[in-house]
Amino acid sequence: MQHLAIYDMDKTITAAPTWTRFLMHAARVRAPWRLALMPLAGVAGLGYLLKLIDRTKLKQLSQRLLLGRAVVAADLESVAETFAAAEIANGVLHGARERIEADRAAGYRLVMATASHGYYAAAIARLLGFDDVVATQARRDGQGRILSVIEGDNCYGPAKLRMIESWMQRAGIARGDMHVRAYSDHVSDAPLLEWADEGFAVNAHGPLQALAAARGWPLLDWR
Repeated sequence: MQHLAIYDMDKTITAAPTWTRFLMHAARVRAPWRLALMPLAGVAGLGYLLKLIDRTKLKQLSQRLLLGRAVVAADLESVAETFAAAEIANGVLHGARERIEADRAAGYRLVMATASHGYYAAAIARLLGFDDVVATQARRDGQGRILSVIEGDNCYGPAKLRMIESWMQRAGIARGDMHVRAYSDHVSDAPLLEWADEGFAVNAHGPLQALAAARGWPLLDWR
């Protein structure tokens, strides 16, 4: 029997959500004038809260405003590396570091599964020593530039579990051969926590705390 430990990122491993902070960091580094467009991103966020647009559309609009329609991949990778280094230094929860190290020492293959874009989540995962990343992906144009369009699904809710299962199939990993642990702070990951052999509610908000009590999932606080 092999062992797999799947971690959500935002507010599970990191103390705070990363998406908006990454966009602001990228804008400051690449084109500071784009920070003036933040109020428009705020309007898009309000549209999401009012259910006028979904998470995918919100993410695409925010990226278009703060990064532009198309970004050279090497440029974005450089920005992602500096953001990841700062996040590792100041934004990762101590309890998360300890659990990641404990799972690694116990022989678990470490997987980060996050709704955050892979072009920066992968940099954070690499610095934390993760083996694999399942994340939201951006479409690329014929020149290999990263576009403000999501390729496939936003890695959130039931789509996250589907993407994990697709990754396992591509990697030749049979579910029946794996003992799976999963960690998340948010009730949207209930499908993943149900699917895992061990589901952990980490830094859980109210709805997940209630579901964890009903399902018998341990509550962990890494804050």
